[in-house]
This record gives sequence, structure tokens and C-alpha cells, in this order.
Amino acid sequence: MEPAPRQVPGSLEPGQGRTITESILELRGVSKRFGSFAAVDDLSLSVAPAEFITLLGASGSGKTTTLRMIAGFEAPSAGEIWMDGAPIHALPPYKRDINTVFQNYALFPHMSVWDNVAYGPRMRRVPQAEVRTRVDAALAMVHLEELAKRAPRQLSGGQQQRVALARALVNRPKVLLLDEPLGALDLKLRKEMQLELKHLQTQVGITFVYVTHDQEEALTMSTRIALMRAGRIEQLGSPTEIYDRPASRYVADFIGETNLLQGRLRDVSAGGAVVEVAGHQLRVRPPTGAVAGQEVWLSVRPEVLEILPAGAAPPDYNVIDGTVEEGIYAGAVTKLRLRLASGATLVLHAAVTGVSARPDQPARVGWPVERAVCLAG
Repeated sequence: MEPAPRQVPGSLEPGQGRTITESILELRGVSKRFGSFAAVDDLSLSVAPAEFITLLGASGSGKTTTLRMIAGFEAPSAGEIWMDGAPIHALPPYKRDINTVFQNYALFPHMSVWDNVAYGPRMRRVPQAEVRTRVDAALAMVHLEELAKRAPRQLSGGQQQRVALARALVNRPKVLLLDEPLGALDLKLRKEMQLELKHLQTQVGITFVYVTHDQEEALTMSTRIALMRAGRIEQLGSPTEIYDRPASRYVADFIGETNLLQGRLRDVSAGGAVVEVAGHQLRVRPPTGAVAGQEVWLSVRPEVLEILPAGAAPPDYNVIDGTVEEGIYAGAVTKLRLRLASGATLVLHAAVTGVSARPDQPARVGWPVERAVCLAG
């Protein structure tokens, strides 16, 4: 017996719902080549309805090219793109139930805010009464009702970004694509808009596919993150999975700040293993298929490291000795850089109170065994 369909919020009208039984968007073995260069290489991805999924990666990773293929601005060299159970990769952009918000907003300078938002429904020949209802609802959703008569030049960057969102949402697309829309904003406003975007997406229930190179942005807003590298997905998972359980050294190094310690596995067993790092024997959970003697990397986040007092360490902790190299005051924490006997360094984020950061001071550092990740070399 099949499960009952799931209801999610509609787009702009309270109380509306949409029946969901399967993925709304699928990329099946999609590639994009420019001559001999593969910008996207055999990429497959399934996106659920009402999901906020982020394509995250460095410049040249293929995230924007992937977004452009979904939108219809680029044709795949191979593979298929499906929406709601039907192929769309051969359709022009205007025949796809998709809207895009760009970094530069692309507002019409000669039109008021209201007319900018009304442009899409008018082009689709939506009846005027419904245009008014949709536009007023979209502006209310982004808190711009009182600015409806203003021109774009009279708005701040954050307000212009909201107009661009309202102009996309008013068309009630099944999927909204966002190509680094916060990149032009200052840091404080960008952080505010991250939360507003997340709340807005939850409110309207539209699938968001978001492109950014900003890892904090991705962690803050996303249901899932597809971390891309060289045209492929390096890891796909929730923000917690990507941050706490990176699948590779590349992911661990790209997401947030981490300490990567090179070592060699010893005494591998089903219950765990020991990795030798700078003369210390550290307990780890080895990567799948790991064997004794294999070179590995240990990823330890700065915030899980602790300065330990002299004496016995807790039984579930790994311990390593070092020397303070420098301490940097950063408000809520002091960032300590520790030098190990091997010459490697560790960065530790310590609560400011009671932390001594004198150079050349010996330091004993520990962390819970389960809070580090052992990765294949």
C-alpha cells in the first residue's frame, strides 16, 4: 500500500496546498563541455519539493553552469533534466516553470517597485484583478508594501534584493533558482537576508536551488548542500552531515575551519583503530575499507579542542602535546595556534576567560574521540 501523499504550503495564498509524491527536479547524468573542458561532468541530483538545496563550491566547480542548465540558459552536452516527471532539457527558458534571481537583481529602472513585480504576470496575460492580488501578496511577503510606488534607485541594496525576490515569486514557479543573490550586499545585511530568505522559503513552500561560494551562507540556509568540485558533487548531505562528517579531505578543508593532521593507521579492528600522529597514538573510527599501515588524515575542528589541565585526561579523549605559538583575540574566543613536536600546527578556539596565550608556553590539548573524523589519504 502506497503512503498517503504529503501536503506542503502553496505559493502565495494561505491555505493552499500541493500534493507531493516524488522529486520535483532531477538531473540525470548531466554534463556540459566547452571544447575539451568539462564544466559539469556526469552530474546526477534529485531535488525534493519545497526543499532548499544549495550548490556550493569554489570558482570553476560547475555550480553556476549547473544552475544555467536547469534554467535553460545553457543546453546540456549530455544527460537529461526532468521536472515533475517530464523532461525539460530541450525546452526554452520561458517554457520552464522556473524563475531565476540574479546577483545584480536586473530591475527595470523606469518602473516602480509595484510595476517591476507586476511585469511577469502581465506578460503572461494574467487578468488585472489577479495581478493586483498577486503583486500585493508578493510585496507583503517581502515587507515592501509601503515602498510599492518607489523607483529602484530609491531603494537600498537589501530592498532591491527583496523586489527581485518578489518579482520571481509572483509568477508562482515550481522552482526558484538563486545565483549568488546576496553577493553584492555588505556583511551585516547579507547575514540578515540569509535568515529572511530561509524563513521566506519555508513560508511559500517553493523549491529553492541556490548557488553560492560562501560556506556559512550554505550552512545557515540549506536543507541539503551539494558541495561541488571539478564539475562533480563531492558530497551531498545536510549541513550537519557536511560539517560534522565530511566524506573527504577536500570537504573537511573547504567547509569551515579544521585542523588536518597526517598520520598512519595502526591496529585496525571492527571497533576502531589507532592512528599515529606526531608520535601520539590517537583513537579513531577508520574510514570504510581502511587497512593497517594506510596513510590517513585526521580532521579536528578548532571548537572541539580543549586545553587540558595536568593529570589524567578523560577516558574518552585523545590527548596531544604542543607549544603555544601565538594567541589572537577574536571577541567571544581566543584563537590559539599550537606547534606540535613534528612541526605541524593546531588551531584551537578557546573561551577567553582563563586562557593564557603566552608564546612558547607548553599546552596539553584534548578532544572527544567521536568529535574527530578520520579520512583516507
